[in-house]
Amino acid sequence: MKVFLIGLPGSGKSTLGRAVAHLLRRPFVDLDGEIVKGEGKSVHQIFGSLGEAPFRKIEKHYLEKWCARPGPFIMATGGGAPCHFNNMELINETGTSFFLDVRPEVIALRMLGMELAKRPLFAGQDATTIQGRVRKMREERLPYYAQARIVLSGERLTTQAIAEEVLALEA
Repeated sequence: MKVFLIGLPGSGKSTLGRAVAHLLRRPFVDLDGEIVKGEGKSVHQIFGSLGEAPFRKIEKHYLEKWCARPGPFIMATGGGAPCHFNNMELINETGTSFFLDVRPEVIALRMLGMELAKRPLFAGQDATTIQGRVRKMREERLPYYAQARIVLSGERLTTQAIAEEVLALEA
């Protein structure tokens, strides 16, 4: 089974995805990492030099490429990937989507201690400002995230819980 973890930046897609993939002995794919490998530039460099629209086309290309591959994997998508083109439809047709629904205030606190806080949108901001921006981003993206097959939040957002959901779906 192909598993796609979607959600806001800082929701745990990459961290939980790696752990679930390790636990289930499946390949882990970080969509942003695949873009960086394939394009030879960071996501921020691509975004900065080409702009959002060309980046989203590149992102779609790598998503389609992975969706077409045989075999199971656990993928952490970029936070905006489900919100463009027909990406959410493609994800749901190809595998099972899990929306990691984390409260904006939790994400804001995580971001302060992470690399994410250095991104232009969040750089130099305090927890309250970051929380407001994350809340706005959530409002804009929720119609796409809500199309996920499974929504996990709170105590269900653990490596073990996600792994158990995946195994139950395969049974």
